Amino acid sequence: MFLLAGLGNPGPKYAGNRHNIGFMAVDAIVRRHRLSPWRRRFQGAVSEGEIAGEKVLALLPETFMNESGRAVAEAAKFYKIPLERIIVFHDELDLPPAKIRVKKGGGNAGHNGLRSITAQCGNDYWRVRLGIGHPGDKALVHSYVLNDFGKAEREWVDATCTACADFADLLTAGKGEEFQNRAHLFMDAQGFADQKTLGAPRA
Repeated sequence: MFLLAGLGNPGPKYAGNRHNIGFMAVDAIVRRHRLSPWRRRFQGAVSEGEIAGEKVLALLPETFMNESGRAVAEAAKFYKIPLERIIVFHDELDLPPAKIRVKKGGGNAGHNGLRSITAQCGNDYWRVRLGIGHPGDKALVHSYVLNDFGKAEREWVDATCTACADFADLLTAGKGEEFQNRAHLFMDAQGFADQKTLGAPRA
């Protein structure tokens, strides 16, 4: 079984925040692959099913971002899911908007959700890094990630989530590099691959 964890904050107040793009991506995966209806379990919302013949548990922690590791650890322990089968989808300030990158382990780059998961579970899980860009000033980061995506950003946000959903089978097949390449080609075809700034796609 694979654990697909999306990071974000629970509740309608945060639903459209940049910090919640991990929630959005995993929700898109659940809908695309027709996993089970969401239900409360493991201090979060879970959905179960199969992707390309692999059993998966989708999880949206409801512990708030800074305690995401509690929910992830509880689910992983119950199902005995090893670290290499945990895939975490999260917002990434250090990537331009619409960029998607995959890596295993590494630093947490100040991301409190990742820091919590690492503290609770260990560090060698997979991360799907969803670029949201940086506000340009470290002092602005907190308000930036907790603000909603602007109307002009919604198109590339939706495309990012679609790419995660369409190519999720590559992640569960252990083909992270191919997932990244296919996602890049998809975003390029949508006009977003070379996006450097927030808002509308390149001309």
